[in-house]
Amino acid sequence: MRRGCISLGNIKCDQCHRIINYPERYLYSEEAKGQSQTLCLKCCQEKGLVTPGSEKEDAELLFDLSNG
Repeated sequence: MRRGCISLGNIKCDQCHRIINYPERYLYSEEAKGQSQTLCLKCCQEKGLVTPGSEKEDAELLFDLSNG
């Protein structure tokens, strides 16, 4: 299960190991029982887990919450 979240400042990205400050967005992914991963927006962009919300130039990025 994937969830798009907003950091309260005490979250660390599991891929790049940087602190995700408030109010940055991050993706929490629980792939298997007991295995979870937290990814910052930049790492999600690198993995292709975000898409633009619309075709406008400055569109907000949306997380891919499908389990694919």
